Amino acid sequence: MAEFEDGKDQGALRTIGELGEALGIKTHVLRYWEDQFPQLKPLKRSGGRRYYRPEDVALVREIDRLVNRDGYTLRGARTALKDFGSAVEAPVEAPPAPATLFEPSGRAESPAAETVSPEVIARLRAIRTRLAEALTA
Repeated sequence: MAEFEDGKDQGALRTIGELGEALGIKTHVLRYWEDQFPQLKPLKRSGGRRYYRPEDVALVREIDRLVNRDGYTLRGARTALKDFGSAVEAPVEAPPAPATLFEPSGRAESPAAETVSPEVIARLRAIRTRLAEALTA
């Protein structure tokens, strides 16, 4: 995730200025990308102020990598990111009830089984899907 040095929590909403400064992208470019990439939909509050969620920040970083580092055209980046939005917006399955985390003997399946957040699970599933698609291409 981008390094923000503003004292806010990493999961906090970011303004377009904060995001642009942290990633080195001008605000007019971020606004243009909102038109070009349908997955990029920051929250808009009164007066049209944009607030980027952590998943928006991740998407902007991916767009920046594809376009400015890997040399993709905007059309190519859109194609490459087709599944990114669905992975971010996909409903997250509820974690199993605590009773299913334990074996009948009462021991936990693994020490980390109880600490994995639903967001991490959703991201890992999205990565697994993208890897499987890459292998079949």
